[in-house]
Amino acid sequence: MTPSPLRHSSASDAPSAPDFPPLLVHSHLRWDWVWQRPQQFLSRLARRRPVLFVEEPMRVEGLSAPRAETHSAGGHPSVTILRTELPAGYFADRARVDAAQGRLVRDFIASGPGREWRRPVQWFYDPMAAEEFLGRMNERAVVYDCMDQLSQFRGAPPELLRREAMLLSEADVVFAGGPAIHRAKREHNPNCHSYGCGVEVEHFGLALDSALPLSPALAALPGPRLGFFGVVDERMDYELLARLADAHPEWSVVIVGPHCKVNPDDFPRRANLHFVGGQPYADLPAWAKGFDVCLMPFARNEATEFINPTKALEYLATGRPVVSTAIKDVVLQFSDTVIVADGHDAFIRACEQAIAAPDAQRIQAGRMLAARNSWEATVARMEAHLAAALAARPSFSVSQLAAA
Repeated sequence: MTPSPLRHSSASDAPSAPDFPPLLVHSHLRWDWVWQRPQQFLSRLARRRPVLFVEEPMRVEGLSAPRAETHSAGGHPSVTILRTELPAGYFADRARVDAAQGRLVRDFIASGPGREWRRPVQWFYDPMAAEEFLGRMNERAVVYDCMDQLSQFRGAPPELLRREAMLLSEADVVFAGGPAIHRAKREHNPNCHSYGCGVEVEHFGLALDSALPLSPALAALPGPRLGFFGVVDERMDYELLARLADAHPEWSVVIVGPHCKVNPDDFPRRANLHFVGGQPYADLPAWAKGFDVCLMPFARNEATEFINPTKALEYLATGRPVVSTAIKDVVLQFSDTVIVADGHDAFIRACEQAIAAPDAQRIQAGRMLAARNSWEATVARMEAHLAAALAARPSFSVSQLAAA
């Protein structure tokens, strides 16, 4: 099958490419926030089809009526972002939120610019959207990309479990974000496949380039430097960070990333512990180049029971030693390449050892593992599952599709 060139197709030519139907995506994450799994997958899927990325509605104080706006994703002209805003009062009634969101999305699809999504594949990251949209968008197939067990995250809506169960029962294909969550979800949908982390090897491999300058903010800190990049939230073990900083005041412990659902005022304060906030994805290799050790200091709690950290392969591609707490999917997938430490004392000792005598064999094995797990290879396998799901659905003639 030969890929079509990157383009933003129109409704009139949609029937000419039935193997690459448009995607209508429902996401709890913002496209322009942290560049992670949804953006990695969808930016590649959009090379062959238009993608409408519908973000969960925003609560806006003082707004009198629901409103929506659309724009193309920077650098990805086949991805259209649909951002919706609802009056704050609507959020006291979830049914009202769902109905308003549904009207805004349907109004856009009924308009000229949105007509190419009249026969989409619905692709869900947000199970909360299932109540309003599942089976109601004239879809050709339903995909659930289950990247996290969202019901175990802080502030999860009580309705989420019921809606996810509905989505799992109706989805034509389910992609699970790692081995642990795959085992949990395949009990509810037999067409469930485990696709965990991918990596842009060339991008993160820039950390090995002697010509790449360090991030200036990092270069100003004394070494050794131990670093993390990613979302800073309830999944992080803040006591471990404090103990790590206290154990070696001469180290710089650097936390790169935006915070979410946690109060920065509650972060541990140490002279050698630095929370530097979110940084552009393009700049992450310049940060990683200055890390003597890459850290995955995750807490052992409900929110981390099923996580499969994208950063594992990203770290490995930088050629740095990686130390992680004993998260289930890290143990299952990366024990040969990541130093896994069970407990705070063991984590500190592992960092000491990684700084004193980096394991060159383990680091090389990590680079090789990263090279075998590109996002492109993962997306190609996912597309094959999607094609099979479409083939199993009732067929439509070109005339039917054009009239839909």
